[in-house]
Amino acid sequence: MRADDITGAVETTEAAPAKINLALHVTGQRADGYHLLETLVTFTEAGDAIHVRDADADTFSISGPFSDLLRAGDGGDNLVTRARDLLRDALASTGQPTRPVAIHLEKNLPVASGIGGGSADAAATLRALLRHWNAVIDPQKLASVALALGADVPMCLESRSLIARGIGEDIEPVADLPELFLVLANPLKAVSTPEIFRRLLDKANPSLPVREAGGWMEFLAQSRNDLEAPAKALLPEVSEIAGMLSQEGASLVRMSGSGATCFGIFHSFDAAQKAETSLRNKRPDWYFQATRTI
Repeated sequence: MRADDITGAVETTEAAPAKINLALHVTGQRADGYHLLETLVTFTEAGDAIHVRDADADTFSISGPFSDLLRAGDGGDNLVTRARDLLRDALASTGQPTRPVAIHLEKNLPVASGIGGGSADAAATLRALLRHWNAVIDPQKLASVALALGADVPMCLESRSLIARGIGEDIEPVADLPELFLVLANPLKAVSTPEIFRRLLDKANPSLPVREAGGWMEFLAQSRNDLEAPAKALLPEVSEIAGMLSQEGASLVRMSGSGATCFGIFHSFDAAQKAETSLRNKRPDWYFQATRTI
């Protein structure tokens, strides 16, 4: 961030963790076209970051390895600035001051990759601004603001293990999901979420399985991602990258969201790091990241 982009000495930083759909079942479709889901979601140490400072006027800037894929600039139309504006409107209705801010996005995650990058950034912006402005908001109103930004934003606002239903707004926290060691893998080719859903022939699939106490790995083995098959048909690299994760010894490999990011679960963080190194050597032009859940 350039020195002339900002004023004020206090910076508020908020993590925007990657969202991982450990399981994603498409169980129906509403009359308005929205798909009904049941998904087990967790979040990782890997992610983007939002930085907020006071400024003379609202600005938005961006840096990081994937910043060139997003349009930056003052007043740019993106989920971060939309989150700022919607939250400001909500707070203004209660008479709370919302001074101008310089928001900087550190973009570390691939764009349009099925791990909630934009939604996580919007959710982190909401959390950061509430802290930076020292503002309070009714939880239901905040949830409404989050949902207006996108179906994944309410769960990213939670940024903890959960099961989401409906279009993503019906959230049930999960307290006993163990720490998982993952390698995230993406061929750096974006896939269209609407196109993936269009290619899903069966929109009414079975719900998530019933879980016995503590039996998370069995639960995962019995679950699936219903969007994986259409994604593989649309982008063959999804199958290739999933196969590479399996070859590195992952105990479970699955695609997250609508793709194209896949994840492999490993028995330790050291094993995940070794797999990441091996995969980077094989395909240095693709994205691989060892991480753990939070």
